[in-house]
This record gives sequence, C-alpha cells and structure tokens, in this order.
Amino acid sequence: MLDQYTIDGVFDEMFEAGRVPRPHYNAVVDRIVSLDPAVIQRRRHMADLSFRNLGITFTVYSEKSGVERIFPFDLIPRIITAAEWETIETGLIQRIQTLNLFCNDIYGDQKILQDKIIPADMIYSAKMFRRELRGLRVPCNVYTHICGTDLIRDAQGNYLVLEDNCRTPSGVSYVLENRAVMKRVSPALFSHYRVRSVEDYPYNLLNTLRYVGQRHTDDPTCVVLTPGIYNSAYFEHSFLARQMGVELVEGRDLVVDNNFVYMRTTSGLRRVDVIYRRIDDDFLDPLQFHPDSALGVPGLMNAYRLGNVALVNAPGTGVADDKAIYPYVPDMIRYYLKQEPILHNVPTYICHREDDRKYVLENLDKLVVKATNEAGGYGMLMGHQANNKEREEFAEKIKKDPRDFIAQPVVQLSQHPTLIDGENGDILPHLEGRRVDLRPYILYGEKIIVMPGGLTRVALRRGSLVVNSSQGGGSKDTWVLED
Repeated sequence: MLDQYTIDGVFDEMFEAGRVPRPHYNAVVDRIVSLDPAVIQRRRHMADLSFRNLGITFTVYSEKSGVERIFPFDLIPRIITAAEWETIETGLIQRIQTLNLFCNDIYGDQKILQDKIIPADMIYSAKMFRRELRGLRVPCNVYTHICGTDLIRDAQGNYLVLEDNCRTPSGVSYVLENRAVMKRVSPALFSHYRVRSVEDYPYNLLNTLRYVGQRHTDDPTCVVLTPGIYNSAYFEHSFLARQMGVELVEGRDLVVDNNFVYMRTTSGLRRVDVIYRRIDDDFLDPLQFHPDSALGVPGLMNAYRLGNVALVNAPGTGVADDKAIYPYVPDMIRYYLKQEPILHNVPTYICHREDDRKYVLENLDKLVVKATNEAGGYGMLMGHQANNKEREEFAEKIKKDPRDFIAQPVVQLSQHPTLIDGENGDILPHLEGRRVDLRPYILYGEKIIVMPGGLTRVALRRGSLVVNSSQGGGSKDTWVLED
C-alpha cells in the first residue's frame, strides 16, 4: 500500500521527511500496513454503496449527461491535533466576528470607508453589495450566521485562508455523512482515537436559527428554503431540514400577507419566523431583485425590513466573500478588533489596481487567476498549467473588466495519502499523495461555535490543485483529536 508513496517537496499531512509517520498518525499507518489491500477495497466498496443507497449526490452543471454523481469518499481519514485545532478555531472566530462587523459597518455608518481602510469604489463596484439594504438593522446584528472558510496549508505547514464563504456555504451534510460511513466501515480504527464529535451540528444550527427568530415568540417556526430538486446542493437542503426537524420549502410554498410570511400547509397557513435560505439574493424576491425569479417569494424583503421574518444568512453578505474584498480582511481585523490576524491570507493581487494588474498580465504563467464572484472552481485560470491561447484569452478578460479578477501565486497545497486504483490490470488500490484543503463551518448565534473538523476536500486527479467536487474532487472524514 505504501511502497510507491512519495513526498515531492510539499507538506505531507501524515508523514514527516523520510516517510516517518507523524505521531498522531501512527495507529492509522499501522492499520494500513496490517490490512490486505483486498480488505481495504471491500471497505471502500461498502462506503460507496452506503453513499449510493443514501442518495448522497451532487450536481455538475457543466456535464452534458449524467450530471448527478455520487460524492467520492476516501477511506483514509485526515487527523488534526488538539493544539493545531485550537489555533484554527481561535482564528476562525476572530475572522467571523470581523466579517460581521464589516457588514454592519458597510450597510451602516461606513466608517471603514471614511477612514480609507478600504477604497470606497471597491465596495460600490462589488456585485453582491446591496445598496437597497443601507440603514437596515438585521436581527441580532448578525449578517453571516453560517460561514464556511476554506483553509489550505503551504509547503511549511502553515494554515492559510483561501477564501470565506459567507452567503450560502455548502458541504456540511457530507461532513456528517462521511463520519457516519467511516464509523460503519472502520469501527476499530475510529475507536482507537478520541475524536471530537460533529453530530451535534444540526442541533447547533437549529439553535442558531431559533436565536434570530425569538424577537416575537419563544418558539419560532423555522424553515429551509431551497431552489428545488435541480439545485446542486439539494441533497444537503433536504438532509439539514430532516436533521433539524423543520420543513423544507420552495418559494411557491410561502406567501406574504400583510408583511408577514406564511407557509402553506394542509391545515391552512402557518406563520414563518426564520428562513434558512439556500437561494442567492437575486432570486429571493422578484419585487426587489430579479423580476423574473420563480424561486423566491414576492414581498419577502418588505417583511424582512419590518422585522417580521429573519433571513439566514442575511441578504447582502455576499460583499464579505467577494474575492476582491478578501485581501482587506487582515486590515479589517486590525481596524475593528485591534488585533493581529491569527490566520493569514494567501498573497493576492487585485486586478482593479493598476500596478497589480500590470504584474498579473506579465506573469500569467506563474499565477492562479480567479473571478471575484464565481465558486466551485469555475471562472479560474491555473496559469502554470494553461496553454498560451488560454492565457491570452484570460488576459483579454482581465483588461476588459479588471474589477472581476484577482490573482494569487500558486500555493502547493499540502498532500494526504489517498486510496487510488491500481493500473495495468492491477485491481487492488494503493496510496498516493493527493492535495487537500479544509472547510470548517462556523455558526454565529447566541455564541460562536466552530464545528470541530469540517470538510476535507481532496483533488483525486494526479497533480491537480483543484479540490472542488465539480472539478473531480472528493472528500475525507476529518478527525479533530480531544487531546
């Protein structure tokens, strides 16, 4: 299993130099070495069957056929020590506090713009900045109740923030299902470690929703609003609604009457106090945003402005995860909290700046270029892997609309041993290093709770740095140790 394993100058999560296991991985390595590859293959088959039978899928919109796929799952867990996690958790709490203070400021007094910490034109040109919401007080002063922050490790093993997902972060259902499947197929290995639980996430999520809905009632009615069965994350929407014991609704199931929101039921209309919306701002209310939207609820924003319903996450949070705003987060932390950032950003060039744009255009072959409002690995150029034609085409896009792009140096993501099928007729798997990132989930309700672990995404293609499921990535169970 490990005979052909190599470490090519990147940070390896399991091994130190010379393929010496890191202390917290000793039991995993012993288990891998002791098991016959055929046994591991059977267990992987069991895991795949579990995912298929449970309908754990995602959608790839770019595929012309067979868009619905089982989410690939790797049996080798990622392990994070208690000391490492303490730093990550503290850094994530610092970051979500800052992003919420930023949103409250940007839609309020805009002191950060007056003090010229961030150029005003960067905010006003952000596609997700909602001028309509200026002066609106959101419930409990929280904009981002649920955040998924993507972390990577560089060649020295330092954790860096790649991006913040403040609008409708997805993937937490896979974290919970990965853990359930892992316990089922590898109970002996799991019991060897003291792993912090993730199973209380739905309970904590429900408490977060209820917290922002308690202005008018002690027992708020919460719902999950989904675009419908054709959305790429529909499995997650239905999963979370089921786990929380709340209704899963589409826009057509809700109606606004006298500026209150009601849900249609078989026994008549029932008032709704909190909507966990998994719909983008543009489609929430055709009277306020996109007039052709059939996914939202006419009149919803009026009910929201009057405080008659809470929306989670709040509309307008997209300005905080605009990739061109991301480089300013360290300055925001210093400005709002008077602290130094615990988790650092990846160095970033903002193409809207003339000097940065010039550097990017001259060095496209060395950089990763990203569209500021795309997700899922779309709208991105891996400059070192692209050909001349692709780089030239991207250069024209940058020149045409520089505000829409940022660029970063190629960060060699850390690697983790991953089960790979044999080649040349060999049906048994072996281990190869594949690049990984980590998306922890943070809940901001009465208190801030960071899920211990999160979604470790893995680039299953050899040499790939793109971990997104839509680009061929899979996931691992992530274990945070008690001590």
